[in-house]
Amino acid sequence: MQASFTLTREPAAAGSLRLRLGGALTLRDGARLWRDLGAAVRGHGDVEVDLAAVDRLEGGAAALLAATAMQHAERGGVLRYTGAQGDAARLLELYDCGRGDPCERSQPRQPGLLSDIGTFAHTAVGTTRAILAFVGDLVVGVVQAVRRPRTVHLGDLGVLIERAGTDGMPIVLLINFLVGAILGLQGAIQLHRFGGDPFLANLVGLSVVRELGPLMTAILVTGRSGAAYAAELGTMTVNEEVDALRTLGQDPQRFLVFPRVLTLVLVVPVLTLLGDLIGSLGGLAIAVTYLDQPSIVYLQAMQLAVGLGDVGTGLLKSVAFAIAIGLIACQRGLSTSGGAVGVGRATTSAVVVVLFTLVALDAVFTWIFTLLDW
Repeated sequence: MQASFTLTREPAAAGSLRLRLGGALTLRDGARLWRDLGAAVRGHGDVEVDLAAVDRLEGGAAALLAATAMQHAERGGVLRYTGAQGDAARLLELYDCGRGDPCERSQPRQPGLLSDIGTFAHTAVGTTRAILAFVGDLVVGVVQAVRRPRTVHLGDLGVLIERAGTDGMPIVLLINFLVGAILGLQGAIQLHRFGGDPFLANLVGLSVVRELGPLMTAILVTGRSGAAYAAELGTMTVNEEVDALRTLGQDPQRFLVFPRVLTLVLVVPVLTLLGDLIGSLGGLAIAVTYLDQPSIVYLQAMQLAVGLGDVGTGLLKSVAFAIAIGLIACQRGLSTSGGAVGVGRATTSAVVVVLFTLVALDAVFTWIFTLLDW
């Protein structure tokens, strides 16, 4: 079959060889190109190959040219390609391994344990600094909002409350009921062995009202509203909508962040109260079905065990949780960069940071309430 390229020898100075390649250098003729070019340069020291007449160069053929040059260099000779134009020149440069750089990229070294610890610490410090700076900006924005209430965008407050509260109520109630039922079943099994059936209401009631109700509700709100806020503000940031707000003289803190934080402060305590009620009913279902305990006995024991102080501590936690969810989710969203990938990264980071903060806040509140004997 006729080759699509031509290889001719041209006059050159004594002791050197000059060749001319023309036509189309394709991988289809790769075997013939490798054989003819290798045979032509073999036995010569200084070789120059003119590629000015090449009108087409494929990547596979460029790799063969580079490999021929390397093979000739191993024999002690020098093979140079000159005259390449346009795409052929750029492609040949891409395959050129004769500039001192390795053709294959070295495998990246896996970071060690100390490097991972240092990276985590540096990231944690940077994230904490960014969150504190964001809180400071929000405080300034709130002060300005108090002075000029009309600058706060509260038109979407009703929609935000509906999305975070009404739409999230079914899943919050279901999860809290299941948590209360699971806690009641585990407690009933152990208490029944020692004749402690009447204390099931104490176990479920105090656990749900003081700890599990506020914490589980906050976790669910984080997964729904917190992630949604981070993704929404992140998309607005990468689409330069936040910059457009600043151009129009609007403060993103007052226009975007404050309504969302206010929404969570209003919604999360209400959801927590409902979650406490439904979680306690989950324990009641176990008491009635598993222990054959009359419902009035369980409810009376619940009334004696759980006081307004216990409910108040849970609501206080829920307010702190709501502020943490709103601030961190909005901060991560407004600090998004890198397009769609950055939005996903910011949403994931927001959820992880918020969950860690919720557990840390719950531990701090529990320790404080224990010291105060609440």
